Amino acid sequence: MKTLRSGHRHRAELQPPFTGTGVIPDTTGVILAGGESRRMGSDKSLLPLEGKRFIERTCQLLTDLFAEVLIVTNAPELYRDIPCRKIADIHRGRGALAGIHAGLHHARRPRIFVVACDMPFLQPKLIRHICRRAGRADVLIPRNPCGLEPLHARYHKRCLPAIEAVLKSGGRRIIDFFPAVRVVELAEESWRQIDPRGLSFHNINTPQDYFALRGAQPELPELQRESIAGD
Repeated sequence: MKTLRSGHRHRAELQPPFTGTGVIPDTTGVILAGGESRRMGSDKSLLPLEGKRFIERTCQLLTDLFAEVLIVTNAPELYRDIPCRKIADIHRGRGALAGIHAGLHHARRPRIFVVACDMPFLQPKLIRHICRRAGRADVLIPRNPCGLEPLHARYHKRCLPAIEAVLKSGGRRIIDFFPAVRVVELAEESWRQIDPRGLSFHNINTPQDYFALRGAQPELPELQRESIAGD
């Protein structure tokens, strides 16, 4: 490992893509479905794509990777037909950081892999690669030219005290608890071996994004994205 900028943050060594199969051990898959979808104007998790809702597609993908999958939502009735456990925020109204906290608190395994409900291009090979590289990290998180990707990352339960401290102080930025834990960054040259265009990190924020997605066959669109590390 090479130390970056502080004693807590490291850069993962470049390694060949992991090509294993089967259930990823010691990890729970967590889908954050608590966003307000203000720019979309409707619940993004329920948007249809190729005959299935976003949330349904994501849940099926994660179920193939993890023995336990959780949906973090304050409206579980929307997903009653999806066969996975639904949990609510403990600190309501605190955004994605509260969702990560809830996932860690309720997970039956020591680690969680977190994604948002509006990321239609998730790639199982990249998720396996990230989980394989976690090692002793409290947070294993990809970095790209736009910054860190906290909603495509792996977190250990050791993060809970640091997250709770930030939430109780009124904070809501995900990166605010990073100085208190061991963070390992997955460099761009590592994840681009699997996902050259970085499509895994694209999310659907606006009706224009969604219409571009629906109309882009067979070529995938260059969708808007926003850095949520500082939200």
